[in-house]
Amino acid sequence: MYQQLINDFVSTELLPDTYAEDALKFFLPLLKNIEKLLKQKKLESRNFVFDFPILGIQGGQGTGKSTVAALLTLLLRSKGIRVAQLSLDDFYLSKTDRLDLAKNVHPLLSSRGVPGTHNTQLMGETLNRLQQLGMGENLVLPSFDKSQDDLTEQAFLPEVEGPIDLIILEGWFVGLYPESESALQEPINDLEANEDSDCSWRIYVNQKLATEYQELFQHISLLVTLQAPDFKQIIHWRTLQEDKLKARSAENTDGIMDLLELKRFVQHFERLTRHGLATMPSTADITYQLDSNHRIIAGSIDPS
Repeated sequence: MYQQLINDFVSTELLPDTYAEDALKFFLPLLKNIEKLLKQKKLESRNFVFDFPILGIQGGQGTGKSTVAALLTLLLRSKGIRVAQLSLDDFYLSKTDRLDLAKNVHPLLSSRGVPGTHNTQLMGETLNRLQQLGMGENLVLPSFDKSQDDLTEQAFLPEVEGPIDLIILEGWFVGLYPESESALQEPINDLEANEDSDCSWRIYVNQKLATEYQELFQHISLLVTLQAPDFKQIIHWRTLQEDKLKARSAENTDGIMDLLELKRFVQHFERLTRHGLATMPSTADITYQLDSNHRIIAGSIDPS
């Protein structure tokens, strides 16, 4: 059953045939872990408050988080498991709210992406509401239009019907812990050196990650990370993402970046992306190591 579903998914998503090979080898064992999670309702290694299973998927930009989440959702639903699939990206603040942050806190906060540019209150409310959703009840989910760099219009927001058995939350820094204060002092790129010389943006972002986001991440009961080879590869994959977004958006593409804009944009992500590459394999429950062709070359599962 899974073989055909995976083959159909690969065909629909225009993925290489090798993706099906990796899915069978690595993601089917992951499904067993998820099924175990659903039976237990919680893992002893997590500070799990609501006794409700949440699967977190982390990885740098372009590593394939949303594709993995979509495939797992498809396979789980085929077994009658009711899944709500969420992305950290869909909780970005509106353009107006980010401009307010840029004016009142720091100019770099006008750009979406880093901790502090999401509506964490809405994220918490959404997670709570999904857990409480009853039979036949519907919930409208948040969504963000990257081609517009703003919230998706209300008429196009997705819905999910309850009850929900599992929440999948994917995002580029899902489950990531903050850096030490001492690590923030030295700029790592031109953006930090020239536009955050007093370190105030870095401190603000790190403090947000240490507080509001950790309050949400502590409820993740199983954390998966997709480990890119290095940051250079992530830049390449992120460029490909922008090309695909441009191809899908025939008009109204104010939010799509050219090469120079993209080069500056990824510098906002560089610090925490590098931090994730260094730390996530030791903190995640499951690590999949990727090569430059998006193939999984190794997978490890924390026995705890």
